[in-house]
Amino acid sequence: MYNVYLYLPETLADWEIGHITAELRSKRFFRADAPQVTLRTVGLTAESVLTMGGLRVVPDGTIDEIPITSETVLLLPGANTWNDPKHGTAVALAARLLGVGGTVCAICGATVALANAGLLDQRPHTSNGAGFLDAFCPSYKGQPFFVDAPSVSDGSLITAGATGALMWTKQILERLDVFSPDTLRAWYDYFSTGEAQSFFTLMQSLPSAR
Repeated sequence: MYNVYLYLPETLADWEIGHITAELRSKRFFRADAPQVTLRTVGLTAESVLTMGGLRVVPDGTIDEIPITSETVLLLPGANTWNDPKHGTAVALAARLLGVGGTVCAICGATVALANAGLLDQRPHTSNGAGFLDAFCPSYKGQPFFVDAPSVSDGSLITAGATGALMWTKQILERLDVFSPDTLRAWYDYFSTGEAQSFFTLMQSLPSAR
């Protein structure tokens, strides 16, 4: 069982989390024997936040309710507010989760927060292009571990740049092992190419089609 928590910073980048939240909430393409997954939104407080796209979102709970276990998954979306010191609570939680084998998935601006905390200094990772973290993180020492790719999975740490949301979602789904390999491959092919054949392959890969 996995308990997935989506952290809600002000100015959250709506488009970066659309695929992963939709698939985890709907479970429409889950394999028949997929592990149980719950998805909750959390904020620093119970107050609503305004996303970059202007949507008002009320969190299900607060960040201090998140259990520190190997079955906990923390999603850290991009936002323009990650330089606010108040988000140090979320970064500290990420460090604790990684320490016990939990999963941390950070994209875009959230990778800056992790880099500033030294959490990317010794693990393969990516961000918004080569040199981005150097420019925004004076204490960053993870250059030898930077991978110039849309999204990078290092086991329990999955990072992505602003344009890597689809690959980021694929790697999170793979980490959670909720899609069959055939479904995951067809899902990614369809959403990355738009080819009709990939859609039919996706539908045929589902348990109900067998």
